Amino acid sequence: MSDPTTPSEEKAATTSLGDLLGEVSRDISTLMRQEVALAKAELKESASTAGKGAGLLGGAGYAGLMAVLFLSIALWWGLGHLIDNGWSAVVVAVIWGIIGAILYSVGRKSLATVKGAPQTVDSLKKIPDTLKKNEENR
Repeated sequence: MSDPTTPSEEKAATTSLGDLLGEVSRDISTLMRQEVALAKAELKESASTAGKGAGLLGGAGYAGLMAVLFLSIALWWGLGHLIDNGWSAVVVAVIWGIIGAILYSVGRKSLATVKGAPQTVDSLKKIPDTLKKNEENR
């Protein structure tokens, strides 16, 4: 009979197959639990970082909005020295209306180019035909 040279070979020679499979199953289970715990920790850290970044971007957006508001008010008052305050307010409003219309037009054109998932839709349309062909062949 051959002499086992390593402890794992000796254990394999003296332990039943059921016990070995049980040990492998426990090891895999432990490994899976550890991987899930690692994934949870990584996702929690990523979510925390993403939340902080989103909050900072929200604050930057609000600051930008306030800057645009006060620059618009300054433009209104500045034009008020050249023309009446009422008309200068109308001029500023028309400028913002034009900017809004341009942004709307560009955004609408951009959305019109969205194709969605044409290959998936095509595949899903073929499923009923495939099922009908299989039923006819039975």
